[in-house]
Amino acid sequence: MTKLPNILILLATVGAVFGAGVFHGIRQLFGAQVDLLPALMVYTALSSGPPMMITVAVLGGLLFDTLSANPLGTSVLPLLLVGFLVQPRRDLILRDQTYAQVVLGLLASAVVPALSILILLTLGHSPSLGWGSLWQWVVMSVGGAVAAPIFFITFGWLNHALGYQRIIETSFRPDREIRRRRNSP
Repeated sequence: MTKLPNILILLATVGAVFGAGVFHGIRQLFGAQVDLLPALMVYTALSSGPPMMITVAVLGGLLFDTLSANPLGTSVLPLLLVGFLVQPRRDLILRDQTYAQVVLGLLASAVVPALSILILLTLGHSPSLGWGSLWQWVVMSVGGAVAAPIFFITFGWLNHALGYQRIIETSFRPDREIRRRRNSP
């Protein structure tokens, strides 16, 4: 297996975190910033193994916490939880179906911020919560639901365009005839 899909996932992780910090168009339009890491975590859990899933959760969570007001490491545990809930069931999930991708992206994008707030409250921090937080949570959840199928389409296209397709050839040709005869002494 090539390392290209893993490299692309790591580049997308860094790009998703820093893109959310740089581009403010969605924040100005809807009043909330969409977090792409939960949707990317769903894609990683369905397409890669546990080491890559853990790497994306730790790297993405630490980068996200570096650029946010969260204490360092707050986002790692919710991302890991999403990955560990999805990854063992990846053979049962219809990962090629857009409906399943949307539902998983929606659930992951709803669970990660809720668990992050729960962790902050458990650690004794007092995040500012109100009715506006509910709107931000809805926007983040819907944004993750939209982003998950886009990740699947984009990574599928990139893997097809940049990766090589293995051609399976056998030495047996179906039109070949094998002649057998007995050698008489």
